Amino acid sequence: MVSDDDLREMLDADTVAVVGCSTTEGKAAHEIPAYLQRHGYRVIPINPFADEILGETAYDSLADVPEDADVDLVDVFRPSEEAGDIVDAAIERHESVGDVRSVWLQLGITDDEAGERAREAGLAFVQDKCMKVEHGRLVR
Repeated sequence: MVSDDDLREMLDADTVAVVGCSTTEGKAAHEIPAYLQRHGYRVIPINPFADEILGETAYDSLADVPEDADVDLVDVFRPSEEAGDIVDAAIERHESVGDVRSVWLQLGITDDEAGERAREAGLAFVQDKCMKVEHGRLVR
């Protein structure tokens, strides 16, 4: 179980790469990154079908984000079946670039095995929680 102090530490990020960020207003995968942006986070959208989202360049994958972007947290809006590969990409970036500190799987997205791999690699990990809800509850 992740404590509120752990969540606060994860939320103390500057740059959030949002895997599965949507161009469609009204979808959680668009509205939550927009909320984060309004609250001072730099949002880096990851969506292979978009060139730009929320005024930021969109990238095809986490591996395509420039190394100087200083990604602190990877926020995931993809099905649970895809979470493991995304977590592995975050671990790889953490080990090669040294910038990813946390992985956050949004509400309804879980992968216990990926979480174990993330923690073993030294990353903070949370699953099945909404970043907007937790930010509103713990940070505001």
